[in-house]
Amino acid sequence: MSTILYARVSTADQILAHQRTQAEKAGYVFDTVIADEGVSGLSTALRDRPQGRRLFDVLRSGDVLVVRWVDRLGRNYADVTETIRAFMRRGVVVKTIINAMTFDGATTDPVQMAVRDALIAFMAATAQAQAEATKEAQKAGIAHAKATEGASKYKGRKPSFTRDQFATVRDLLGQGTGISEIAKLTGLTRQTVYRIKDDPAGQAKALEAWGG
Repeated sequence: MSTILYARVSTADQILAHQRTQAEKAGYVFDTVIADEGVSGLSTALRDRPQGRRLFDVLRSGDVLVVRWVDRLGRNYADVTETIRAFMRRGVVVKTIINAMTFDGATTDPVQMAVRDALIAFMAATAQAQAEATKEAQKAGIAHAKATEGASKYKGRKPSFTRDQFATVRDLLGQGTGISEIAKLTGLTRQTVYRIKDDPAGQAKALEAWGG
């Protein structure tokens, strides 16, 4: 039996290291780490990602697959639910770092199966809703930037962080991680982390204003 961490990251900076650190802090020890970097989770199914294909090849009955959250496993509701069920049919146990969820196909009790399947559906639907909200926010930011392009309006202080770093900081803050630890994991200064903590909406607008 092997324990495998699968990570999907949109950039090659420190986000992969963050996902691994999160998992290790949750108590996991990995035999293998498989990661797709620079691959969009909103447009590319797991089977179509280079390392996603490898994941389907290496997973065997009795293995444990660990992911940050269910959104790592697909691009939308149907994709995520089918992927989790395909792995469970193989005898693979799927576990998430966030919310500490466990999806195990070995369950035979009908009530437990119904609860498990309902939970998979709910988590997958939540992942798609968040992805669509992110897409709409990005579209709004692009539209706003185009509308004000060439204007002399002062855009304020340029953010010293990327959109991925901003999302990571918000995620870690929500989990109760300390400011110093967040700064270490993301490579940002404590002052920058405090700015995001104290004014997340304002910092998000700053990213949009500067096209971040």
